[in-house]
Amino acid sequence: MQVEEIEINGFLIENFNQHGLEVGKTQGICPLCSSSRKPENRKAKCASYDWERGLGTCHNCDSTFQLHTYKRKGKAERDYVMPEIKKVNDVVDKTLEWFKTRGISKDTLDELKVSTGSEYMPQTGKAENTIQFNYYVGGQLTNIKYRDARKNFKLYKGAEKVFYNIDNIVGHDTCIIVEGEMDVLALHEAGIPNAISVPNGATLNTNNLDYLDNCIDYFEDKSKIIIAVDSDAPGQALQTELIRRLGAETCYLATFDDCKDANEYLVKYSSKELLSRITNAKPVPLENVTTFRDIEDEITDFVRNGFKRGYTIGLNNFDNIFSTYTKQFITVTGIPSSGKSDFVDQMCVGYNKEYGWKTAFASPENAPTYLHAHKLMRKVWGDMPSKGDIGRDKWNQVADHVNDNFFFIDMERYTLESVLRKGAELVKRKGIKCLVIDPYNKVRDVDCNTEDVNRYTMEYLTKIETFAKKYDVLVFIVAHPTKMYKNQDGKIEEPTMYNIKGGGEWYDASYHGLLVHRDYEAKTTKVKILKCKFQNLGENGAEAFFTWEPKSGCFVPHVIPELEEKMPWD
Repeated sequence: MQVEEIEINGFLIENFNQHGLEVGKTQGICPLCSSSRKPENRKAKCASYDWERGLGTCHNCDSTFQLHTYKRKGKAERDYVMPEIKKVNDVVDKTLEWFKTRGISKDTLDELKVSTGSEYMPQTGKAENTIQFNYYVGGQLTNIKYRDARKNFKLYKGAEKVFYNIDNIVGHDTCIIVEGEMDVLALHEAGIPNAISVPNGATLNTNNLDYLDNCIDYFEDKSKIIIAVDSDAPGQALQTELIRRLGAETCYLATFDDCKDANEYLVKYSSKELLSRITNAKPVPLENVTTFRDIEDEITDFVRNGFKRGYTIGLNNFDNIFSTYTKQFITVTGIPSSGKSDFVDQMCVGYNKEYGWKTAFASPENAPTYLHAHKLMRKVWGDMPSKGDIGRDKWNQVADHVNDNFFFIDMERYTLESVLRKGAELVKRKGIKCLVIDPYNKVRDVDCNTEDVNRYTMEYLTKIETFAKKYDVLVFIVAHPTKMYKNQDGKIEEPTMYNIKGGGEWYDASYHGLLVHRDYEAKTTKVKILKCKFQNLGENGAEAFFTWEPKSGCFVPHVIPELEEKMPWD
């Protein structure tokens, strides 16, 4: 039977009917338990086959199993080290006894290909007896996590980070995301085979979920994603980021009451109770509806500590006068060639250094793209790379960093709709936290059919605000002034937000407004706060001065010496 081109659930079949069952039959034996049953029961039809979905269900052992194996969906974006193929299913008796204390059976270990062996652990500086959680994608061993008796962990060096057990969510319209491999085993024990785990736990900094980037295609067909992570602060930070990336409309939340995680809940209660916790997961709270309990943690924190300072970029003179939150947008203006785009680039690099934020640029005027990428490389590097640097360690390090954290939206025709749609995709696939539109007049809102400038501006900025709030993103809008006036000295006056076309709407709608203004005689650049919506984030009218460093392309704080008081005899 020719099956190379067979596709099920959007995945190409690697191995059709991997268990050698009767094709086309809806009932038959179970490949997991039938061989271990009493001889007289081994041919009993205890399982149902759904060939359309590629899933089988056993009514004897309550297991769900894949009828086929599938080729990997999507491709890794870079070359990774492939782990050495190691023998699986070799869990020794002593380890089996330990797993039994955690509620995990040998059948579950076999089905999820858990193994043991000796492995060097950097935490102890020697080889240790380890449990090996083998990560498969498209049936291929892709990574291995090692765990020793002291609960030290390590992943296979240089291997790709992916979700543990990702192959087993194919065909299911629901999947469960947990925080550890033991939780996947626990849920499997409870009759839930479609659970996956993040590879490296949770941290408070959740901006680099590269394993989600690598496996995002596996979630396209999911109508329900249950997030069942730990209840501590890192777990909740991970939960928030997963909801942001995967979409609140798809996500449900499962909790474990007095237990830390799924495995602890299994041990303390039962597989039946654990199953109930998952099946009774609650949808993420309704969008646009907030109750007191939804935000009680924020309220209590405010009562205790008052207003919080916002996010800063790591330049002290600017950080002293301005900070921001996400879910907002900043309007940046200034006369041509004043350094607006350059300063926005530096702000994005600053947020990346400080918080790991990733940025997408829709910058028609920053073409060609390679020059824009080169400017960002200089800012990250802190220097001008030379011919001799190409291909060396520092070059490769910086190039990888820019590649993984900054993305360029290149289009023949930029429209606001297409940019925001691509921005939403980049939130999901890459986890961006900043979006730059530079300049706004080259990214037109073609859906707004009006000649009324104020109305057009209002609708444009409303769409920006909606996007920022929905995806928890900070948006920069670079806007050129349309009216510029000269003062008595013949110099162009500093523009305000009212000098932008539709100026009144810009000032009213923007959360923040920044002026970037270059003084060519003094060789300095001033950044002025034209508007700061919240008093705790900045000071209206405050100014920070910079000099521009040519080699790195970075703005460096400039200290203006105070004028000394002249004495009468001077």
